[in-house]
Amino acid sequence: MTLNDLERIGAVLRGHFLLTSGRHSDLYFEKFRLLEAPSLLGTAVDLMLSRLPERAWRQAKAIVGPTLGGVIVAYEAARQLDVRALYAEREGDGRAFRRGSVLEPDTPVLVVDDVLTTGTSIREVLALLERSQARVLGIGVLIDRSESPIEFGAPLASALRLPAQTYAPDECPLCRQGVPLTKRGSRGELTPESPL
Repeated sequence: MTLNDLERIGAVLRGHFLLTSGRHSDLYFEKFRLLEAPSLLGTAVDLMLSRLPERAWRQAKAIVGPTLGGVIVAYEAARQLDVRALYAEREGDGRAFRRGSVLEPDTPVLVVDDVLTTGTSIREVLALLERSQARVLGIGVLIDRSESPIEFGAPLASALRLPAQTYAPDECPLCRQGVPLTKRGSRGELTPESPL
């Protein structure tokens, strides 16, 4: 999977975007374009898994991903490794296993997600796994767009590393230039907003 592959399917957008983290960026990853392409997604998940230490994917007995985009990634990773897939759903300020899902203590798991920017979703899943007393062997993401390496206490691998510059709203050069701000994703759909 390459940047050209993502651009071809409309997964990489350029403009002025409000990210879920509250920060602004001139680059946005519309992950659902990738999640709509099963063959490309399968290739990306395979590449992500292959970049983790071999013992991580050989020993894993479960794959855990956060809702929403991480569900599809977790399912595909679990399918490829022939292990269980579990989904960490939002509950209050954190994550929980719901719908009767149970993870036994000391279960070796991999955590997966679609896009890494600040690491908030992964940290929430790791907190859940700590409460569940699971053993995290590694973390995989399809696209790592973090500006600098993030330490999670477990090996991290991505199918594609595409660092993207982000800005605090009060320091955003795009706002100062008057470029309309667009909010996308699960908390907003292609809505131009007034520059902050």
